[in-house]
Parts: sequence; structure tokens; C-alpha cells
Amino acid sequence: MPSHKLDLHGKTWAEALSEFRDFYNAAVRAHPGGGVLLEVVHGYGSTGQGGRLLTGLRTYLERQSQAGLLSYRTGEAADGNPGHTLVTTLKPLPAAGDDLADGIWEFCAKPQTHRKVMNNFRRHGDPQVRQAIRQLQGGKRLQAVTVGREKGYQAI
Repeated sequence: MPSHKLDLHGKTWAEALSEFRDFYNAAVRAHPGGGVLLEVVHGYGSTGQGGRLLTGLRTYLERQSQAGLLSYRTGEAADGNPGHTLVTTLKPLPAAGDDLADGIWEFCAKPQTHRKVMNNFRRHGDPQVRQAIRQLQGGKRLQAVTVGREKGYQAI
């Protein structure tokens, strides 16, 4: 089984996700039958509780695994090292357009007001944020909740 390594140290979550997706999809194109083993080095976070890259990547990998696009094994399970994750390619990953929806979904892990969601993702434009919220609700990944006295959302 071919093996390839990607080091994400020092990247923001957005940069890391984009770089991982490109790296993964390049491996799928090079080996269309799947089965390519990728080592993704993300570190374990300065708190020892799992940094942004570790938690973000593993959350993303779990969703893609459930969709049948890849399989993965945590470093802890593979060799006791939480600073990396082993990923096996199966099928291409979705396009970057899904990043906004994924970002909103992750942001709403704890209930967030509509105003906070719109403010946090305003750089994408209000119509795109509203569309991503509708997409998440339609896909049963986000539910409407009340946060205090305001309308809000929580990831499912």
C-alpha cells in the first residue's frame, strides 16, 4: 500500500482543511482504486486536550467516513501518537464550497444565536450564509433552537 505524508503544523484550520482536501484528492486521482495510506501530521495541541487542527480534522474525517468516502485511524489507536492520523483513500472528497456549511456546523456545536452565526461568517456574504444554514437544516445537521430570547442554531 503506497504511503504519503502531509504536515499541517502552523496552518489555520481553513488552510489545513483546504490543503488536506487537495492532498487527499490528488492521491485519489493518482490511484483511482483507492487504498492509498496518508499520514496527516496535525500535532496534539498546546493544551494537551487536542488542538484546533486535531479536533477539526477528526470531526471532518468522521463525517467523510460516515459518507463512505474514506477510512481513518487515530494515531492513538495506531501507535499511541495523538499528533497524527492515518487516512485511507476510497473516493474523492467534496468540493471546497462545502467549507462554509462545515464551518457553520462546527461553530454551532454549542447553541449560537442567529446574529452570532451571521457575524462570524459575514465575510462569505449574508446570502451564502443563509443558504448554508438552509442546506444544513435540510440535511438534518443543524436545528433551530432558542438561545436566551433569540433565534439560534445547534449542530445535530
